[in-house]
Amino acid sequence: MIKNPFLRTFQLGVKSLMLHKLRSGLTTLGMLFGVASVVAMLAIGEGASKEAQEQIKQLGSNNIILRSIKPTEEAVSNQSTRVSVYGLTDDDFDRIEDTFPWIDDVVPVRVLQQEVRFGDTALNPRVLATTAKYQEVTGRPVLEGRFLSTLDEESVSNVVVLGYEVSRALFPFRTPIGERIKIGPDYFNVIGVLLPRVPIGEANQGAPGAEVTGEVIVPMSTGRKWFGDMQVKIRAGSRDMEQVDLHEIIVGVDRSENVPAAAAAAREMLGRTHRDNDYEIVVPLELLLREQETKRIFKIVLASIAGISLLVGGIGIMNVMLATVTERTREIGVRRALGAKKKHIVMQFLVETVVLSVGGGVLGIALGLAIPEVVAYYTDMAPVVTPAAPILAFAISVGTGLLFGMYPAWRAANMDPVEALRHE
Repeated sequence: MIKNPFLRTFQLGVKSLMLHKLRSGLTTLGMLFGVASVVAMLAIGEGASKEAQEQIKQLGSNNIILRSIKPTEEAVSNQSTRVSVYGLTDDDFDRIEDTFPWIDDVVPVRVLQQEVRFGDTALNPRVLATTAKYQEVTGRPVLEGRFLSTLDEESVSNVVVLGYEVSRALFPFRTPIGERIKIGPDYFNVIGVLLPRVPIGEANQGAPGAEVTGEVIVPMSTGRKWFGDMQVKIRAGSRDMEQVDLHEIIVGVDRSENVPAAAAAAREMLGRTHRDNDYEIVVPLELLLREQETKRIFKIVLASIAGISLLVGGIGIMNVMLATVTERTREIGVRRALGAKKKHIVMQFLVETVVLSVGGGVLGIALGLAIPEVVAYYTDMAPVVTPAAPILAFAISVGTGLLFGMYPAWRAANMDPVEALRHE
């Protein structure tokens, strides 16, 4: 015989639920899917936000990136040869370097439309011509070998640093250091390999039809010597020629507090010197702050959706418990007639609702933890499950069960024992 009143009440509640296993199981589904949605959506949202923030941080939170953009073509010309001159200029670079305060480094970048080949393998990655400061400003770590040096720039050396993706594609089973690859019509010695990085923005994507994304980097002086400033694109019946001095200028600011002022100065300067909208300014710090604000709003939206799911589950529990109270009216009357107090009746029905909500919460947490694993397995996304998400979801499920179980329990406890005994 169980002497503890609470344990006896708990046993009676569980026995009552077991009399209707299917109904009890279906009732927990609402809480199960509500809790699972809270855990899974928070994990997926946290993973997506973390990935986006990491990509932004890789650009350098103290950097300002100026990019050339080709203006929209007004009309298709009948001329067989068209020459387009646009984008950032060497004069822009000199103005920034000579006149801007708060600047640590300024790095020029040119994008060369050239094929990269080793043996029978040909790729179309981004071919960048830049200076030795590129690694310092962007924070790109070297996997093996070394990066460009000022001596490579001064001696106009045919040397190249490969991105990780390009290195793996051209040299899948050995180190590329010391090998010679062909870029366009010329051969270059491989001196280093960079660790991979996932860039953002359309300007960082490879050419259409590229087999491998990634980049190879050559000295700026070498790029200008062998490939010039003019790039030719041959189309059906016409030949387009584009002259761009610099495709990117990466400005390294001394402190993050000075980034907004430096970005405003860059916008003012380019607005005065460029009549066409042939440039864009990317400020990773602004993107990072915007992403953090987006993350906060996204969490609110996810919490609202999950809250609605739990609300539906709570309504389902209350509906079932109200029906249970009606079915067990005579049982309640007998218990009251035998001396059971109102608090005992309330406790019995609250135990049943808590068992339903706890059961749904535990199963929901298990399902919610499994969904991110499935997402990670079938996609490139890496969801992040924080310890707070399961705890919060479980606490809300139990609280919802108690909240929606109070009215059915109160209704059962306040029945007239005489009327309850007469109930058929």
